[in-house]
Amino acid sequence: MKANKLTPNLEVRDIKNTVEFYTTKLGFKLVMAVPESQDGIDQELANDKAYVYALMQKDQVELMFQRSDSFKEDVVFAKGLPIGASVSFYMEMEGIKELHAELSSQGLEVTELKMAWYGMREFYLKDLNGYLLGFGEKAE
Repeated sequence: MKANKLTPNLEVRDIKNTVEFYTTKLGFKLVMAVPESQDGIDQELANDKAYVYALMQKDQVELMFQRSDSFKEDVVFAKGLPIGASVSFYMEMEGIKELHAELSSQGLEVTELKMAWYGMREFYLKDLNGYLLGFGEKAE
């Protein structure tokens, strides 16, 4: 058995709001979105459509977002569970000091930039759905 890639699929309340957050705040790009009708794939979000799924990418990091009702239908183990969990999604970055300053200046909920005992300069951010995103850079 060979594992090729891990792409988290995050349950979210609203696809458009989530895409906007990850695009404007974190620099992700929309790869594709599935409209509520599930009759095709859009490369851009349309104002007159609601969406159930989006795939986003920044450099080598991919994240999937799926609207709650669709997620709970597809992932039966999620029925009755709240959005979010005691998990963080950790991304190794370059330019961590600049990223921290930029996100902090936008008034986002971020922790202090600190040096961790395992050699990473890091901080955490809480996104609009309550997910915890970790950002780290190897110390010089």
